Formats: sequence, C-alpha cells, structure tokens
Amino acid sequence: MMATGAGTLAIGIVADTVTQRQRLRSSLKELGLVTCFCGSPAELYASAILPLAACWLVQLEDEEEHPEDWDLALIDGDAPVLLGLDPAPAENGKDNARWQRKLENKLERLLGPLSAPQSANAEPSELIAARQVWVLAASLGGPEAVKSFLDQLPPDLPVGFVYAQHIDGQFTDVLTRVLGRHAHYRLKTAKPGDVIATGEVVMLPVDHEWQIDRSGALEELPGPWPGPYGPSIDQVLLNMSNYYRENCHAIIFSGMGCDGAVAAPMLRAYGSRIWAQDSESCGQASMPESVAATGCVSFRGTPQQLAQKLVATLENTDLQQSSQPSDYAGGNP
Repeated sequence: MMATGAGTLAIGIVADTVTQRQRLRSSLKELGLVTCFCGSPAELYASAILPLAACWLVQLEDEEEHPEDWDLALIDGDAPVLLGLDPAPAENGKDNARWQRKLENKLERLLGPLSAPQSANAEPSELIAARQVWVLAASLGGPEAVKSFLDQLPPDLPVGFVYAQHIDGQFTDVLTRVLGRHAHYRLKTAKPGDVIATGEVVMLPVDHEWQIDRSGALEELPGPWPGPYGPSIDQVLLNMSNYYRENCHAIIFSGMGCDGAVAAPMLRAYGSRIWAQDSESCGQASMPESVAATGCVSFRGTPQQLAQKLVATLENTDLQQSSQPSDYAGGNP
C-alpha cells in the first residue's frame, strides 16, 4: 500500500472516457486521496511499470471493448481492484452526493479509514507529467480570452498548458495571479527543472528563452527570445514540439502581429492540432488571422467554444484508442 504524505493514500484510476477520469479524480481529491495513475485502458497497456497504489478504480462504459484479462496486470499485484463502479454523475447533479458516499464506503471497506479531506487552498500533493501539451499563445487582448477559456474547462483534464503571452516582464506575476482566479487550473511561472504537469498552466517568462531538456524538464537558456517579442510564440511552438512532437498542440488567441505563423506549418507536419480564436471575439485579430492564413488552423471559435472543442476532442481520442494499445512516441514524458 502506498502513502504519498502523512496518511495520504494513492489510488490508480482506469476509465475509458476523459469525463469519467476527471470526475473520479476530483472525487478522490475531495476524500483527501491522491492519484498515482489516471488513464485509459490503452494507456494502461502501454505502461511498462505501474506505480504502487493502495487501490485501483476501474470504470468502463463498454467492458466488451476490452479483453477479459486486460486488468490482470493490476490484479496480480497486492493492491485491490474496485470494478463495476457506477458512472460518476455530473459534479452538480442531484445524485452526486449519494454516489460520492457509496464510493467512500467502498474504499473504506477495502482500505480502512481514509485521510481527512484536503483544504481547497492546500498545495497539490501529486504531479502527473503531461503527455500532451497545449500552447496557449496570445498578445493584445489575450489575457481576457485565455481566462475565459480556462474558466470553461472542467477540472483535471489529462493535459498540461504552456502560456506564451506578449507582455512586459514586470507584469508576469500579476498576470499569473489574475488568471488564476476562479479557474480549475494551477497557474505558475516556469522554473528550471519543473516538469509540465496535468492540471497546470505554465507561463513562460519574457526575458530569456525556454525549452524542454532531454529529461522532460523546463530549461532556461542564457539568451533572449529571438525576434521582437518576448516570449516569441514561434520559438515556443518550435521548442515545445521538439520534445512533445505530435503531442504538442496550439491555440492562437487575440493579438497583434503575425507571431506563430512561421512555426504553425512545422507543427502541422507533425500532426499537431492548431486552433485559433475567431475574429469577432478578439480584441485584436491580426495574430490569429495570420496563423489561419497559413492553412494550418483546423478550428476557430470563441474562447468558450475552444474549451468545449478541447473536451470533445479528448473524449473522441479516448474512444478511438480504448480498444487498442497506445502508440505514444512523443519525446520522453
């Protein structure tokens, strides 16, 4: 049995939709538990080494889509496996409280008394390295658009975000605090050695160029960003895609100029998704328009529509991969 802090139990989650995974993970967090694995059956197949867990929760919408012995890798270990969970209802649904009590009772029968719930302001005790990263690129009018986008997302999506915003360096910390209000996602300024984790928005500083090193950690380079703007969105896209390859995607929000238009075709060649805010909802549309003019943008919408599109895309990707092993090969996350 694994503990990740003072009496905090670590639980593994396997579910075949991103909505169920994020609901299970949120429910465990409310019970004072942390998550050591949260993925689809395809990601489970692809895991050469499974983390130690106090228990595994398994929720499948269609068990016939998976081989009968798919969970033997879990059952062979010492940790119990809780199968046949009812689907988690919506967070504000009328059945949510009853479902939450049933989950707590089942876990306590398996594990004994659970640790006390964490304070809402407590520092998260778990970090899961993101296998998929979305670059949120913006300039003039961008902060409001990016905040609207983040506020529309449900918690605990299995992606990390990198925020590249043209801004005076002295306002970076202020912007991070403002954007962090009311959003489900942790906003922080990049620090050398940090790994981009799921549930995080990492804001890149203005003064120096940043990249991902071979171990998957953020690295600050000695020189400035190339070009007239900091951070250079073109260079951010190139540096992130050098590591994440086809698992690096981009959303171009409101801004002036054409930053991002050079790198967009290179990302598209990897198979990355490139989306842009629509002109009508932009404070300044020239940056998303210039990237769209490259022919690489596959979807445009308001910040709210972009958030909805991301959730739907993650769901569809899960459904397509749920009956086959993952072929993830991007970088080394």
